[in-house]
Amino acid sequence: MTNREHYDVIIIGGSYSGLATAMALGRALRKVLIIDSGKPCNRQTPHSHNFLTQDGKTPKEISLLAKQQVLAYHTITFIDGFAIKGLKTKNGFEIQTESGNLFSATQLVLASGIKDIMPGIVGFSECWGISVLHCPYCHGYEVKNETTGVLGNGEYGFEFSKLISNWTKDLTLFTNGVSILTAEQMAKLEKHQIKIVEKEIAQLEHDNGHIKNIIFKDGSKRRIKAIYTRLPFRQNCPVSKQLGCEETEDGYLIIDAFQKATVKGVFACGDNVTKMRTVANAIAMGTTTGMTVNKELVEERFKH
Repeated sequence: MTNREHYDVIIIGGSYSGLATAMALGRALRKVLIIDSGKPCNRQTPHSHNFLTQDGKTPKEISLLAKQQVLAYHTITFIDGFAIKGLKTKNGFEIQTESGNLFSATQLVLASGIKDIMPGIVGFSECWGISVLHCPYCHGYEVKNETTGVLGNGEYGFEFSKLISNWTKDLTLFTNGVSILTAEQMAKLEKHQIKIVEKEIAQLEHDNGHIKNIIFKDGSKRRIKAIYTRLPFRQNCPVSKQLGCEETEDGYLIIDAFQKATVKGVFACGDNVTKMRTVANAIAMGTTTGMTVNKELVEERFKH
């Protein structure tokens, strides 16, 4: 089945940032298509926090309500699908989904997020977003004063341990192998009662994603309630690379102050452009993107 209907804007990604973009555009009377694969990175997370009016709701509750409100604007269409190919054309962009459908638009918004790359630790992926956490501002209050770990090494492990020590005094830095901390960093952590364990981790023993113990490769174990870490990642959608959008050294899409990517007509927002992985930030970026894209379309019309 092929569909060549033309839209003002195609948004790849229908989670918080994509939906916020769509709402701004729908209210600006723009014809919008959202393409979403239905696999947000926080799908295992039981509760979302630090977002006014929605604190403690599940991510799914928030996104379902958002989708319902966005689709009340009749110029917005939402389809389930994964965008696998993007092409820049004379009139804008053509996007192909995994099922073979083709869609075109004048402007393109990439709100497709990132894909976290899980380490080779048994049980890790089952705990990700539940008791293995990426953000203390999102989840730290719920595990405050608990036996907590940071999984990291070197400068990153040192800096993240400093931050997490605000939420608990029972903190251990797990370097998962020989420490590469400097002597000064180790002395500073020790001064603040932050322990350092260099053993390699084999497994996270858990109950439905809730950590019970860290099992080390030497067979010993350590009881733990929560672990913080940051994972390597890649862009979730291949379209940005196909179009030639530039990335930072860390792998985020490069954008300017108006959410414009390095390819004309392409905008980006959400987790694929920033380390600030929060619902509130994703929505703010999406709203800004929607307003910017509409202004771009208006300016283009008045050139003729």
